[in-house]
Amino acid sequence: MSQKDPFQGTVNGEAVQSFVLQNNSGMRCRILNYGARVVEVFAPDRGGNLDDVVLGHDNLADYLQYTETYFGATVGRVANRTGGAQFELDGKRYPLSANDGKNHIHGGPKGFHNRVWTAVEFDETRVVLSLHSPHGEEGYPGALDVVVTYALGEDNALKITFEARTDRNTPVNITNHSYFNLKNSGNVEDHVFRIHADTYLPVKADLTPVGTAESVAGSPFDFRTPKKLSEQLSLHHEQIALCNGFDHNFIPNGSGLRLVAEAWEPTSGRKLSVFTDSAGVQFYTGNALGRGFPLRRGERSVFRSGFCFETQGFPDSLNRKSFPSILLKPDDIYRHTCIYQFGIES
Repeated sequence: MSQKDPFQGTVNGEAVQSFVLQNNSGMRCRILNYGARVVEVFAPDRGGNLDDVVLGHDNLADYLQYTETYFGATVGRVANRTGGAQFELDGKRYPLSANDGKNHIHGGPKGFHNRVWTAVEFDETRVVLSLHSPHGEEGYPGALDVVVTYALGEDNALKITFEARTDRNTPVNITNHSYFNLKNSGNVEDHVFRIHADTYLPVKADLTPVGTAESVAGSPFDFRTPKKLSEQLSLHHEQIALCNGFDHNFIPNGSGLRLVAEAWEPTSGRKLSVFTDSAGVQFYTGNALGRGFPLRRGERSVFRSGFCFETQGFPDSLNRKSFPSILLKPDDIYRHTCIYQFGIES
C-alpha cells in the first residue's frame, strides 16, 4: 500500500495537492497548491549530497495552523506592510485588515497564502497555478486573476513567474516567502551574504518605512562585499536593535532582471543566487522564529533558523507617493520574476 502524501487533504472543501519537480541532475522541489507555496527544495552540497534547504512543516495540518510564518508561500495581493491598514486610490479610502499591530501585512488573513490555487499545468519540471481574487477581498478593489509558474531548470534554478490581470485599478505586489537555511539545521548566522544594493529603507518602530532611502555605506547594511551575518549583527545600529536583526527592504542596483543577492554556507559549500526584475528585495533574518514552530523531522524553529530574500515592490508603497507605484490598471499585466539558483561556492 502506498503511503499517503502528508500534504494532501482539503481546505474549505477544496482539494490540496502537491507537485514534485525534478531535473536530470537530481535536484527536486515540492510545490503545494495551498498558498502556491514551496515546501521542499533538495539541493546538492559540495559532495553531491542532497538536503532540504527551505524551512517547512511535515504536513498540511501544520501549514493550516501556523499561517503566520508564511513558509514558502505566494504572498499577496500586497506583500509587506501597509501603514495604518488603509490606503487611498482614485479619491476613495480603502480600509484593510489590521493583522500586524495597527498595520496590514502580506495581503491580510485571507491573503493568497491561505487560498487553494488551481493547477493549470504540470509536468516533471514545471507547475502552473491560478487564483481568482474577487472584488473586495480583504478590502482591495477590483477582481484579480493571478497565475504563478514554478519552473526547475537544469542549472538548478527555481524560476518563479507571477502574472496578474484586473478589471479595475488595484494595487498588486506579490512575492514568494521562502525561508532558506543552506546547511539544513541550526541558525543562519554563519552564512555569508552579498546584496548588490547601495541603499536601503530604514524603518520606524512599527517596521513600516520612514519614507526615505539611506546609503548602506559605513553601516551594517553594507553587504556590497560578502559579509558574515553574525559579524554584521554584532555591529551596534539602531535599525538592527529595532528589528532584532534585519527586516529591511534593499533597493538593488540596476534595473530589469539582474543578480540582486547571494548567500553562501561554508560547511556545505552551498550557494544561493537571487535574480529579479523587482524594484526591491526584503532581507529578513527570521527574527520571529524563536517561538519554536514545528519543522520537518520533528525539529522546532530557533531564533534565525532561516533567512528570506523576498523580491517585491517597496513596503507601504500605497501611502508613499515617492515610492515606485504598485498600481495595476485594467489594460496592463502585472509581471514579476524571481529566480532562486543553487550552486557551489569553492
